Amino acid sequence: MIYLDNAATTMHKPEEVGKAVLEAMNSLGNAGRGANTASLGAARTIYGAREKLAAFFHAENPKQIVFTANSTESLNIAIRGILNPGDHVITTVMEHNSVLRPLYEMQEKGVELTILPADETGSFSYEEMEQAVRQDTRAIICTHASNLTGNLVDVERVGEIARRHNLLLVVDASQTAGVFPIDVQNMHIDILCFTGHKSLLGPQGTGGMYVREGVKVRPLLSGGTGVQTYNKRQPEEMPTALEAGTLNGHGISGLSAALSYLEETGIDRIREREQELMWKFYEGVREIPGVTVYGDFRTKNRAPIVTLNIGDYDSSEVSDELLMTYGISTRPGGHCAPLMHESLGTVEQGSVRFSFSHYNTEEEVETAIRAVRELAQD
Repeated sequence: MIYLDNAATTMHKPEEVGKAVLEAMNSLGNAGRGANTASLGAARTIYGAREKLAAFFHAENPKQIVFTANSTESLNIAIRGILNPGDHVITTVMEHNSVLRPLYEMQEKGVELTILPADETGSFSYEEMEQAVRQDTRAIICTHASNLTGNLVDVERVGEIARRHNLLLVVDASQTAGVFPIDVQNMHIDILCFTGHKSLLGPQGTGGMYVREGVKVRPLLSGGTGVQTYNKRQPEEMPTALEAGTLNGHGISGLSAALSYLEETGIDRIREREQELMWKFYEGVREIPGVTVYGDFRTKNRAPIVTLNIGDYDSSEVSDELLMTYGISTRPGGHCAPLMHESLGTVEQGSVRFSFSHYNTEEEVETAIRAVRELAQD
């Protein structure tokens, strides 16, 4: 199988990730739930992963890194934890449902939304973003890169807008963490939400968030923490404040191993390879008669995603044919990005997403180009 669905999850992981998970399952106890060797080993492993993530994202303190199950949980904690009735929020049509659905629920509770539109390339206007700021605006919540088009958002520019107007900036880094450099301090990011199973190359069921020191987030959950047992409320100290219950120590062990791999290999090298493959595919399909490619390809720096349609064929039919005839795995349909599809006019048809990993090869890309060409000729 040629796996080109890496924006959904990276299937090919570094060998050391699986080894770390297996070793953890056979040796680690429950962090913070005892003074035995197994429990202390789990605590050290988890804190070590916090330190790696803090360095990776240039956080000021490892205690500002919170572990969750995925970006969805992180975004729900952030959105529900900082907004109140009467607040105004700015977001974009580029967002994933992990942002949109919690925002819609908060809208029902009295939060007001401004959703910035996109042009024909799927890009929004930074000028319109700043013009949308009101006296009651509380936050800007946006993705770092579209999971549908691969368009990259200039988060540093958005951060400057947020800083000028004293707004919170919440960033969904699901498609960028692990492949694009992220400096939460230079980018003025107040809350960064990320998942472990995509470009961070970790196991599914791992993820987290960075919360800037001084930013107060209401806990989504409360419960066991291993500390302050007789306190009737969730402890306020970070990261315990946002981490109720047993953490996925086994998965975090794998994520820690993945972070070591990324540091040793270099994310710049990984990104350059993925973009090289993406551009090779794009150049090979963009002028095929009947093929429509979506997104802004005017700039080289973009997420390694190419999304397209072939004529009027339903995207699921094309994706099925790619798999059954050519052994190529892609992602059709709506991609949990409803507003982006509305902007592109692809609600009914959906679209076929090809997303690349540095583990892919040029031969695999050439096969994918040939497959699209042959399907477009049918």
